[in-house]
Amino acid sequence: MNPCCSHWACSEGPVLFPGNSFLRAIGIRKEADCLALFERKMHAVMGHHDSFQRAIMAFTCVYSRALWGAETPLVRVEVHLSGGLPQFNLVGLPEAEVRESRDRVRAALNHCGFGFPLQRVTVNLAPAELPKHSSRYDLPIAIGILAAFNHLPHALLENWEFAGELGLNGDLCAIHGALPMAVAVAQAGHWLMVARASAPEAVHGYPAGVYGATHLREVWDHLTSRSLLPLVHLEPQDRAAVIMPEIDLAQIRGQSQAKRVLEIAAGGRHHLLLVGPPGVGKSLLARCLPGICTPMTGTEALALAAIRAAHRETIDPSLWRVRPFRHPHHSVTTAALMGGGHGTHLHPGEVSLAHGGTLHLDELGEFPTHLLDMLREPLESGQVAVSRAAHKVIYPARFQLVGAMNPCPCGYRGHPAGRCRCTQPQLERYTRRLSGPFLDRIDLQWELPSLTAEELMAESPGESSGVVRQRVIAAQERQHERQGMTNEGLGSDALHRVAPLSAQAKKLLLRAADHYELSVRAVHRVWRVARTIADLGMDEGVSESAIAEALHYRTGFGKFNPS
Repeated sequence: MNPCCSHWACSEGPVLFPGNSFLRAIGIRKEADCLALFERKMHAVMGHHDSFQRAIMAFTCVYSRALWGAETPLVRVEVHLSGGLPQFNLVGLPEAEVRESRDRVRAALNHCGFGFPLQRVTVNLAPAELPKHSSRYDLPIAIGILAAFNHLPHALLENWEFAGELGLNGDLCAIHGALPMAVAVAQAGHWLMVARASAPEAVHGYPAGVYGATHLREVWDHLTSRSLLPLVHLEPQDRAAVIMPEIDLAQIRGQSQAKRVLEIAAGGRHHLLLVGPPGVGKSLLARCLPGICTPMTGTEALALAAIRAAHRETIDPSLWRVRPFRHPHHSVTTAALMGGGHGTHLHPGEVSLAHGGTLHLDELGEFPTHLLDMLREPLESGQVAVSRAAHKVIYPARFQLVGAMNPCPCGYRGHPAGRCRCTQPQLERYTRRLSGPFLDRIDLQWELPSLTAEELMAESPGESSGVVRQRVIAAQERQHERQGMTNEGLGSDALHRVAPLSAQAKKLLLRAADHYELSVRAVHRVWRVARTIADLGMDEGVSESAIAEALHYRTGFGKFNPS
C-alpha cells in the first residue's frame, strides 16, 4: 500500500484500514508504541492529506430501532473516530448482548476485507436513558464504522434504518421484532435493511417492501450501487390468515345450549365461564372458540407482534393474524401471568400474549384467589402495567377470558345420582376463590348438565365451526359498521346510542337488576350481551327476548354464584 495515495475511497473495492504491515513500513514495530510517536510518524508520512485528517477524526450517524415493551423507539447509532491508541468503546446503556457487538463487528469487518480502524472508536446508542437489548445493533454499528471512515456516503444513510445480528464471518442473522420495527420505519418514511431471514416477517409491517441481505458485503454493495438487492414484497397468499380449528364444534355431542353460549361469546367477544362436572365438554368447547372467531384486525395483529417480540417468540408470517389461544396451568406464577422480570428486562405475561385472542383458564377454581383478582384490572382497562423500581412498561392486554371449572371440589355437586360428597366448609372454601368483583366482570356464566348415554350416542353432530363462524363474522361486521368496535368495548353512552331498548326490554332489565341486586357494571354487561344476541339475529334494536336470554346466561346458575 502506498501511504501517499488516496486509498480511503478507492472505486475498485473496499479500502483496508492501516494494518501491521503499514505500521512496520513507517517505522512502528509494536502496536503498543506511544501515541505521540504514532501521530508524529503518521503526520510526517501523510502531511496534511485531507482524507487522513478525516480518518483521524470523523463522525457519522446511523438509525435503528429498539424494543421497549410493545413500542419501537428510534435509536441513533453515533460513531466517532478519533486519534489515540486503538480502542472500541460502546456507550448508551447497552446490555450484555449489545456490549458483545464489539467483538462480532470487529471480526465481521476483518473477515469481509474492510479491516478495522486502529483508532479510538466510540459508538453511542442514543437516547442514553433507553435500555438497549438484543444483537440487532450489530449491522448499524458496522455500517456506521464504514461510513465514518468514508467507505460509504454519509448523506445516503439519512433515509435508511438497519437491524441485524452479524456472524463472525459477516453473515446476517434474523432478529426478534422485525415486524413492529418495520411498522415504525414505514411511518417514518425510511427504507429498511434487515437480514434475509427477517424479511418475510418485516414485510407484513412494511407492505411497500423491505431489503433483506444475507451478508455484510451485500449491504455494502447495495449502498454503493455495485450490486442492488431485490425488494422483498408481501406475497398475495400472505395477506390472508390461515385458520385451522383445533377441534370442530361438530365433534362435540350434545350441549346445544352451551354451543349457543359459545357463539354469543364469539359474536361480541364477551368473557365466558363454563361450570360443570368432569367430562361434559367444558375444555373442548373452549378449544372450539378460535375456530369460530374472526381473524385479527391489522391493529390487533401488529400490537400482538410487538408483544411477542418483547417475549422473544418467533412469529409465523402465515399465521400472524390468527387470534392467539393461551391456556396457562393453574400453578402459573404472578410474573408469568401478568408480566414481570428484573432490572430493564420487563417481559409480558400470558394476559398480554393473549391480546386480541383468548385466555383459557381451565380448572379456574384451582387458581389462587390473588391471581384471579389481578385479572380484574386488565379485564376492565385492556392493558397491564409492569413496574419495577426504575422502569415501567405498559403492555396491551385486551383478551377474551374463558374459564372452566367444576361446581365443587369433587366435581359432582347437583349430579342426579347424588355423587357429591363435599362438605359445606369445603364448598365454601372452593367458591370463595372466585370473588364477587371478579365474577361481576364475566358476561356469560353457564352451567353444563351431565350428558346421558342417549345424547352421547346421537347421530346428529350439530353445526360445524365453519357454519357458526359465518354468523359470527356477519354479526361483527354489523358491529364495526355501526360503532367501529365489538360490543364488548361499548361504554354506557354508546349503549344508549347503538343499543336502544324497547319499553318491555327496559322494564324487564330494571326488574331483573332489582331482583338479582345487579351492580351497574353487571347491568351494562347484560345490555352488551343482549346487543350481541340482537346482532346474531340481524335485529336493529334490542328486544325483550334478547334481554331475557342475556339475563338467563348470567344468572342461570345463581345457586353457584357466591355473590
